Amino acid sequence: MQVVEQLSDLKTVLQGWRQAGLTVGFVPTMGNLHAGHLSLVSLAQRHCDKVVVSIFVNPLQFGPNEDFAAYPRTGLLDQAALRSLNTDVLFYPAVTQMYPNGLTQTLVKVPPPLTTVLEGSSRPGHFDGVTTVVTKLFNMVQPDVAVFGQKDFQQLRVIETMVADMALPIKIISGAIARDEDGLALSSRNQYLNAKQRVIAPKLNTVLQDVQMALHAGNTNYTALCAAASAQLLALGFDAVDYLTVCNAQTLQSLKNDATEQEVERVILVVARLGKTRLLDNIVV
Repeated sequence: MQVVEQLSDLKTVLQGWRQAGLTVGFVPTMGNLHAGHLSLVSLAQRHCDKVVVSIFVNPLQFGPNEDFAAYPRTGLLDQAALRSLNTDVLFYPAVTQMYPNGLTQTLVKVPPPLTTVLEGSSRPGHFDGVTTVVTKLFNMVQPDVAVFGQKDFQQLRVIETMVADMALPIKIISGAIARDEDGLALSSRNQYLNAKQRVIAPKLNTVLQDVQMALHAGNTNYTALCAAASAQLLALGFDAVDYLTVCNAQTLQSLKNDATEQEVERVILVVARLGKTRLLDNIVV
């Protein structure tokens, strides 16, 4: 595995691959890698001849109340994990490489409401930072295929929309949510859970599955269903539920209590808190 920090060096590697007629897959990450990230790398390897993984903690997507400096950085462990998968290139740029003129720069924005609901409502500007850095990385790597995880479902939809709107010649592939044996979705945030919280955390997915069963049974009273599920999470020991909603899987608009809504693809989205840790999960119905 080559570890590349400079864009000029990355372009040299990519030029050689292109001249050889090889296809390129890309997995952008912020590091602190776990098995979920590695499953995305393996998925990219199944679709392409060569795979680039980037690790970049993007300051542009952190809000004023979010601690960019405290984000876990585990570079040596990440490199070892990627080497174990025979990853071709790790692109590890510095902030000055990504933003040579500072953070006041041209932004790539996907319009509301896709970016202002759910995560966007509590983290204004977050998705502007995501789409801007992903566009920059896409321009640097120029991949044939890019892989993103389903766990960050809203982010996936935002990036798919950006790629379609900008006519970028990149195929976006969604990787399934990786879970522990008890059903908890793998996340870098899980490391912040104490022993008691770790026992409670898997119940998030259990409650989602209950909502899914109710939907399959024909229940379209989404308001009552989500309210009951939120109350259940609090009763199970979660400290707060930021949202639990059934949405149109394409637009991410909350569905009305109407049986005709069963005709659209639906997704159950939830964010619940244990202490200061926000846990995200979802199930596509």
